[in-house]
Amino acid sequence: MGPSGCGKTTLLHLMAGLLRPTKGTVSVNGIDISSLTQSQTDQVRGRQIGIVFQRPHFIQSLTVSENLRIARYMNGQKLSKQEITELLNKLKIGSKVHSKPNELSQGELQRLAIARAIINKPSVILADEPTSSLDDAHCVDALNLLRQQAEHTETALLIVTHDQRLLPFFSNIIQLNSVKQ
Repeated sequence: MGPSGCGKTTLLHLMAGLLRPTKGTVSVNGIDISSLTQSQTDQVRGRQIGIVFQRPHFIQSLTVSENLRIARYMNGQKLSKQEITELLNKLKIGSKVHSKPNELSQGELQRLAIARAIINKPSVILADEPTSSLDDAHCVDALNLLRQQAEHTETALLIVTHDQRLLPFFSNIIQLNSVKQ
């Protein structure tokens, strides 16, 4: 938790292996990802880390189903129609399976981003400002989805945010302060 510009997203990117630390190490399940090659880091990230970006990024020419399938394909795994249906139904977007991302509402895109983050059953879910563009009702829905999916799959969940609405939902909060220059 912290204000804009205090390093929340940078911390998340370090934890995801998207950035390399200049000092120290980053370990996921005992694997020091900061010492791996980029290719090895990509493999660990694909298998161990699910990421919900602040602004969801999907391949616009692919359907919802295809966007999920490609996440599994990149890990050398197949994804059955039944798995897709079950996951999308849990997230209340089952009717959107054949839709393209540009046909989804912001809330539906957030749920699809959550689905993609958990599709490979990661050890860690990292979420960057997942509620910043959502109204109060959809904020609570998205947060509950993340928490339920993390609990269901026994996955660690780390959310970075400045959204004060999330404070009552968590007991473990680290407050980051602005960096003074």
